[in-house]
Amino acid sequence: MTSVSSGDRAGTRRRWLALYVLCAGVLIDVLDATIVNVALPSIRRDLGLSQSELAWVMNAYLIAFGGLLLLAGRLGDLVGRRRVFLAGLGVFTAASLLCATAESQGILVAARFAQGVGGALASAVVVGMIVTMFPEPREQAKAIGVYGFVASAGGSIGLLAGGVLTEAINWHWIFLINVPIGVATALLAIRLIDDHDGLGLRHGADIPGAGLVTGGLMLAVYTIVRVDGQGWGSARTLGLGGLSLALLGAFLARQQRIPTPLMPLRLLRSREVSGANGVQALLVVGMFAMFFLGALHLQQILGYDALQVGFAFLPATVALGITSLRFSEPLVTRFGPLAALLPGLTSVAAALLLFARTPVHATYAVDVLPAMTLLGLGAGLAFPALTTLAMSGADANDSGLASGLVNTSLNDGGAIGLAILATVSTGYTHRLVAGGESTIAALNAGYHLAYLTAAALVAAAIALTLMLLRPRTSAARQPKASTEPGTATPCPEAA
Repeated sequence: MTSVSSGDRAGTRRRWLALYVLCAGVLIDVLDATIVNVALPSIRRDLGLSQSELAWVMNAYLIAFGGLLLLAGRLGDLVGRRRVFLAGLGVFTAASLLCATAESQGILVAARFAQGVGGALASAVVVGMIVTMFPEPREQAKAIGVYGFVASAGGSIGLLAGGVLTEAINWHWIFLINVPIGVATALLAIRLIDDHDGLGLRHGADIPGAGLVTGGLMLAVYTIVRVDGQGWGSARTLGLGGLSLALLGAFLARQQRIPTPLMPLRLLRSREVSGANGVQALLVVGMFAMFFLGALHLQQILGYDALQVGFAFLPATVALGITSLRFSEPLVTRFGPLAALLPGLTSVAAALLLFARTPVHATYAVDVLPAMTLLGLGAGLAFPALTTLAMSGADANDSGLASGLVNTSLNDGGAIGLAILATVSTGYTHRLVAGGESTIAALNAGYHLAYLTAAALVAAAIALTLMLLRPRTSAARQPKASTEPGTATPCPEAA
C-alpha cells in the first residue's frame, strides 16, 4: 500500500514538472510576440531599416505563426505531440540564434519567419498534452490555470524583459536569451514527458488540405498586416482577402468529402469548441488593445520610456497570476467554467472603458492602475475557463487539433482585431488633426475610440457566451479516453 502511494506521489510530481516544462516552451513563444516591440527602435538604427522594412520584423513572425497553428496541432495527433513540441523548440531555438547574429534585414526577417514556424509547432500541441496528462477534473482545471497565466501574462512580461535587455545590454539579447532556455526546456521535456506514437499519417495525412488551410491562413494574416499600407478598401486588400477566403472555403469543402480529413468537422459542431474559440477571438482583441495600443499610448501620450512601460503593466501581470493560479481552479471545479468566464469578460470590458477616459495629463495611480488591475483579474478568470471549455468538446484523438484551434483563435483573432483597432485609431486621429485638433489630443482621442471598439467586441463575447455556452454545457467535460495509439490513459504516471 505504501509503495502504491509513493508511486502515485512520484507520478503526480512528474506530471507537474512536465507541465512547468511545457509552460516554459509556451512562455518563450509568447514573450517573443511583445519583447521585440520594445527593441524595434534600436533594431532600426543598427540595421538602417525604413519604417516599412521594420514592420516585417514583426509581420514575418505573425504570418508563419498564425498560418501554421492548425496544421501543427493536427500533426501532433498524427505523429506524436512530444515529437512535434520538440521539433518546434529546436526550430525556434536555432532561429533565435540566427536572429541574434543577424546583420541585415533579409537574414533577420527570414529568421523571424523560422521562429514563427517553430513557435507554431511548439505551442499548438501544449493544451492537448496538458488535458491528456491531467484527466482528473480538479487537477486539470488547476493545470490549465497555470497554462493560462503563462499564456496571458507573457505579453506584459515581454514588455518588461524587452525594456531591461535593450537598455541594459542591446537588442541582440532579446533573441539570444531564448537559446539557453530553449535547450534546457528540450532536455527536460525529453526526460519528463513520455513519448507516445501518434495515430499515424493514414488517419489524416491530407497533404492538399494542409496546403489549402496553411496557405489560406498565411494569406489572411499577410493581408491583415498589410492593411496599414494598402487600406481596407483597396483592390489589393480585397483581392487577397477574397483569395484567402476561397482557399479556406475549399479546405472546408474538402474536409467534408474525404475519408481521412486533416480537421474532422465534427469538432466544430461541438458548442463548447466553436463557442469557446469564438468568444476567445473576441476577448483577445481587448487584450491586444491594452498590451499593444496601451504600450504606445503610455509612450506617446504620457512620455513613458520602454522600461517604464514594462513596469506599468506589472500590476496586470500580478493580478492575472493571483487570479488564474489561486481562484480560477476552485471556481471552474465547483461551479463550472461559466462562473469564471462571465465575471472575467465583464472585468476586461470595464478595464477598457476605464482606459477610454484617460486624460492627456493622466496620472498612473488614478487613471491607469485601476484599469490594469481589472484587466489582469479578468484575463486570469476568462482564459483558463475558455481553454477548459474548448478542450472539453474534443475527445483524446482530437485534442491536438483542439489545442491548435485554441491557439489559432487566440493569435489570428488578435492579429485581425489589432489591425482593425489600429486602423480605427489612426483614421480618427488623422480626421481630428485635419479639423484643427492638437496632435496629442487627437492621438489620445484615437486611442480612446480603439478602446471603446474593443470594449464593444468584448460585450459581443459576453452575448455569445450567453447564447452558446449556457449553464447546461458549462460544466467541464473531460476528453474521452481512447485506446488508439498515441493517446494516454488516465493514470498517475502519464506525463
